[in-house]
Parts: sequence; structure tokens; C-alpha cells
Amino acid sequence: MSEAALLKLQHWLSPAFPVGAFAYSHGLERAVAAGWVKDRKSLRQWLASLVTAGSLKSEAVLFAAAWKAAAARDDALLAEIAELAEALAPSAERRLETMAQGEAFAAALGTPPRPWPVAVAGAAAGEGLALKVALAAFLQAGVVNLASAAQRTIPIGQKDALAVVDALRPDILAIAQWAEGSGLDDLGSASLLSDIASMQHEAQETRLFRS
Repeated sequence: MSEAALLKLQHWLSPAFPVGAFAYSHGLERAVAAGWVKDRKSLRQWLASLVTAGSLKSEAVLFAAAWKAAAARDDALLAEIAELAEALAPSAERRLETMAQGEAFAAALGTPPRPWPVAVAGAAAGEGLALKVALAAFLQAGVVNLASAAQRTIPIGQKDALAVVDALRPDILAIAQWAEGSGLDDLGSASLLSDIASMQHEAQETRLFRS
């Protein structure tokens, strides 16, 4: 993997890349409003569940499958994975989140529009980026974005948000390693409260985020 490709991956997953990631909270805004997430400890628990047993783990499986299909230049399989990723969205807002970011990412690169993890995985494979490295970076970006959303909704500062991200790094690396050898049969989520939060967020009156 070249340094140039690694820099490209960092750019894709940075706040500067025009996908509008800052506009989504993945249901976190509703969880804060409901009192389920209220401080550094509960934020860490919430994000850890997403990484190890929830939506981010599922996105890692989809990412790995899409990377492998793109690396094999199997466009038909890649299209099937994209359809599956869209169908697995548990709410209208989570579907919007994955589709809108994926479409914005594809528009910036001039690639076919696909759900967020599939779009990034396909581009990463095309650049020759190692799967495990790309997976870890993708998961880290998801956690960082949610930690940033938490700073705007919970009375915590940068220090606490950074501490949560640092604490989750071992989980991120472990799931990235596991997902590298995963298949679509490994898809599944046990973070039901997060899914419920995303559904309830649709009817929340005062909102900062689109999801």
C-alpha cells in the first residue's frame, strides 16, 4: 500500500471531504434527549455497543464484502451488496444517512452511487488499500464523527470526547481484524436501543442532526 493511497484514504474520511457526515448523529441525538447517553461513561458504552455488536460492526462486514467484490472486479456481486446494505437500514433516517453520504462520496470521486460503507470500500479496493487498514480507518471515522456529535449534544468537552475515542481503539482494531475474514452470513446487530433511537428521532421536534 503506497503512502499516496493512504493519504487519499485519510482525505476521504476526514471532515473536509464533502459527504456531510457532520449532519448525522446515527440516532445519538435521540439517545441524549431520552437520557440514555448523558456523560463520558454512557457515551463510551453506547459507542462500544455499536462497534462490537451493532450497526458499525455490520457496516464493517458490508465493507469487507464490498472490498473483496471490488478487488475481484465482480460488479454484479458489488451491486447485490449495495442493495443489501440499503435494505438493512433499520429506519428511514438511517437509510438517508448511509445513502446520502454514499452518494455524496461517489459524486466527489465520479464513481457509482452506493451506500456509505460499500462506496468507501469499493474506492479503497480500487486504490489498492489493504482491507484491514481501510476497515480500521472507516470504523475510526465513524466513532470520531459520533464523538463529535456528542460534544454538540451532551455537556462534555473535547477532553472527554477524545478519551472515549482513545478507549475504543482496541475494539476498533479487534473488529477490523475480525471483519477482514468475515462474510455476509456474519451480518447481525444486537444494539436494538440504537435502532429504536433512530426511529424515534424521526418524530423529535427539536433537532440538530438529520439522523
